[in-house]
Amino acid sequence: MDLGAYTPMPAEQFCSVKVDSTCKMAEENNFPIQSETLVHMMQSQSHSLLKQCGGVEAIAFKLRASVETGICGDKVDLENRRKVFGSNIVREKPLKTFWYFVWDAMHDFLLVVLAICAAISLLLGISTEGWKDGWSDGGGITVSILIVVLVTAASDYRQSLQFQALEREKEKVFTDVLRNRRRQKICIDDLVVGDIISLSTGDQVPADGLYISGYSLLIDESSMTGESEPQHVDENKLFLFSGTKVQDGFAKMLVISVGMNTAWGHAKELLCKENCEETPMQQKLSSLAILIGNIGMCFALLTFILLMARFLKQKENLWYWSSQDFWVLIKYFSLAVTIVVVAVPEGLPLAVTLALAYAMRRMILEKALVRRLSACETMGSATCICTDKTGTLTTNQMTVLKACVGGVLWQLHASEPQFPDNVLGPLLQGLLQNNSSDVVNDGTGKQSCFGSPTEIALLRFGISLGTSVEAVRCNSQVLKVEPFNSTKKLMGTLLKLPEGKLRAHIKGASELVLDMCDTTIDADGNQVFMDERSKCELNGIISKFAHESLRTLCLAFQDIPHQSLFEKSLPREGYACLAIVGIKDPIRVGVKDAVQLCSSAGIRVIMVTGDNLTTATSVAHESGILTDGLVIDGPSFRTLSSDGRRQKLANLQVMARSSPGDKHMLVKELQAMGEIVAVTGDGTNDAPALHEADVGLAMGISGTEVAKGSADIVILDDNFSSIVNVAKFGRCIFKNIQKFVQFQLTANIAALVLNLSSTCFFGHAPLTTVQLLWINLIMDALGALALATEPPHSELMDQPPVGRKGKFISNEMWWNICAQAGYQLSVLSILQFQGKKILGLEAGNAEDILSTMIFNSFVLCQIFNEFNAREMDKVNVFHNLFGNWLFLFVVVFTLTVQVILVESLGKLANSIPLNREQWLICLSIGSFSLVVHLAVKILIILSKYIWNLKSNLNKYAMHRKEYEAIGKHCSNCNNCKV
Repeated sequence: MDLGAYTPMPAEQFCSVKVDSTCKMAEENNFPIQSETLVHMMQSQSHSLLKQCGGVEAIAFKLRASVETGICGDKVDLENRRKVFGSNIVREKPLKTFWYFVWDAMHDFLLVVLAICAAISLLLGISTEGWKDGWSDGGGITVSILIVVLVTAASDYRQSLQFQALEREKEKVFTDVLRNRRRQKICIDDLVVGDIISLSTGDQVPADGLYISGYSLLIDESSMTGESEPQHVDENKLFLFSGTKVQDGFAKMLVISVGMNTAWGHAKELLCKENCEETPMQQKLSSLAILIGNIGMCFALLTFILLMARFLKQKENLWYWSSQDFWVLIKYFSLAVTIVVVAVPEGLPLAVTLALAYAMRRMILEKALVRRLSACETMGSATCICTDKTGTLTTNQMTVLKACVGGVLWQLHASEPQFPDNVLGPLLQGLLQNNSSDVVNDGTGKQSCFGSPTEIALLRFGISLGTSVEAVRCNSQVLKVEPFNSTKKLMGTLLKLPEGKLRAHIKGASELVLDMCDTTIDADGNQVFMDERSKCELNGIISKFAHESLRTLCLAFQDIPHQSLFEKSLPREGYACLAIVGIKDPIRVGVKDAVQLCSSAGIRVIMVTGDNLTTATSVAHESGILTDGLVIDGPSFRTLSSDGRRQKLANLQVMARSSPGDKHMLVKELQAMGEIVAVTGDGTNDAPALHEADVGLAMGISGTEVAKGSADIVILDDNFSSIVNVAKFGRCIFKNIQKFVQFQLTANIAALVLNLSSTCFFGHAPLTTVQLLWINLIMDALGALALATEPPHSELMDQPPVGRKGKFISNEMWWNICAQAGYQLSVLSILQFQGKKILGLEAGNAEDILSTMIFNSFVLCQIFNEFNAREMDKVNVFHNLFGNWLFLFVVVFTLTVQVILVESLGKLANSIPLNREQWLICLSIGSFSLVVHLAVKILIILSKYIWNLKSNLNKYAMHRKEYEAIGKHCSNCNNCKV
């Protein structure tokens, strides 16, 4: 195997090669190493093959890349690399076609039975009555079945398209890449072989690659190997695999396999990915649908038995059966099956699906990406939000506003700082060398910073002191780095200075670092012993900064002996306090209003932060979270008993100095108290709390990939206001499903009881098979479209959350259902029994006119009842009517089809045209549903008023008795006067 000769080329010489010539080599596919070789090396983790190729730098050279400057990265270069090595896109299972869903809908058992009935009815009808008159019953059922199948398939297909788009959105991950000397952030789908990428704590490894350099890199490979113990990656273990996660440290990596050539790509190819997740609400409604379907089955069976009994009683000769008799039996059987079809509320799960899909699409526009369906509806019932401070309540744009260096106080924009050289040197090292962020020039003179917001603030503060990052970093060599994590709350770096000395720098939480110091720097740069007085002064500065809502960090250093190189970690004592810096992260615009909105909606907001008590209290006051509640710190909360914690939680509003373990404990205790808890998080260590919470909300900008992977919803703009919007959408979903359930149960009860009662008294059902199938479409697909897609409105946040024990079908809903179903049954029964007499129908077609009017009135009742269900909590059902054009379209479409069915498709729909007066009567019957709704609302309001009045009178009477008892006691007491 000819792998090509390799001669190391200095980075400067490599970068001096003209871009045109580099891209020309790429155009000619002039890569001296093959994709198969790289894939085999990764899959076998072959160090011998890696050595045979010349090592990491040699492979980078053969891939036309440099570990110092990256690839050329222009359009031609990128296209050619994708052509030769593939793209970093893992192929998904092909999307099902529309015709697949049509075929699937045709396999519904009840529709198959109806289709058989339609075929037999068609044959018997044609054989007995001829083509002209015999096709109507069977043909009408067939057309209705086709419409039901097509509507169901279209709905399922549309849902699959929406969810596929959401899946693609969920899998968008960004990473830092080095191209043509520039560090930039790109989507992992755009990675190519040869890219140099940066990995830090919490990142997901986006492709297979080789470790170039880094510090303390710890990789969680459980997703690939099943090993629970994290693996160290360094110069001895160089292979990094896509899909694994960085648990600690940071590193640079050379990408050598992408897409389907990666270990994750091979594993995913074997998976059959199906989105079959069923939300809790769907499970509840599926159970409700089964119950209603069973009731419908009993009604259908009873109707069929009654029809058969009446038919057999009227039949003169039970032993002689003509084709006409069989045709009657088929009509009875198809009617019974249709009653079951109508009774089974397929629209319930469909309404949930439509509501979720609609809300998820809208929530992306509101900067929230849903990763788990059930989180949408759960968030609507949330009673408590535990929120981070930095980046969520604040802008996450840190700036050093104040600093105390060597006892000298510096303030931004006040004056240019003047520090002696023996202070400035260590200070710049602490700001710029003990810092994992970086500055990149984009070629236009504009500089971009990459890294955490806190470290970027320190980086900019260092640059403002009149130097450059390159100048400071070239002046010393980094030997060891201890990355920051939330457990240690500090970061350390060991430097080798030009004169050969070793110097350790640390920075972190002020109290922790200050406890590790025994000296401090004075104004002249001299190290002086830190006595109690100077320590109190420094603590006073920390408190002063904190009272001004500044986050404080302490910077310290010490010169150490060479043998410390062999120690595993930097020393934990003996440091000299160099500086205390105060960093401000401004409150986001709109946060205070969002917090007030949560309060009015009955949602508690608890701020959980790692900052000290003073800073946390100040920010909580500024954002409106802290009113008259309790503030506690993590260590104090940790030491309390379970009962003690729950007593504190009743009034807790701020938890400061909290660790990830405290946050996890807080969530569990709140849940044990019956709260539905939403938690925000951005770090790797927030993953347990995010997973434990009822709804985990990860930050899309500042959040790590581990946090996003553990979360249910990703807040794309890291804004607390977006979290409140998620809660509003969750409540909207819950309310929309309630609207649909009220609408469908009303129509179900009315249709089942009407058919059964008519069968008992008249021997035939007033609604035919075709008419019932059309009503089924109105109740299911069209009703779901109209009511499940209502947009959220601000009034939703004026109501308390449902919580864990809230009822899905409320008492008011039962009032509405019973009132509307009772009205429909009453008026239609009157038409059925006395319709001919009341309407003066004496002509030969009086029976057909009456049957058509009953059908027409029933459908119009459902159309007007959609308005009632749409605003089931309001007296004015036309409130914000034009806020949902889809609702208006469904109503107009349903009314139009109904007119066509009655006036033009008499044979097909078993109806005859009606005159103007008859249409007005039907419209009056339908529209009177609005009056019934108004009456019910007035009754509910009056009953609430009376109940509240009675309750207040009882309270008054109770207080009156207590007052009299106290007054009687005091009148017999000589010690006081009342």
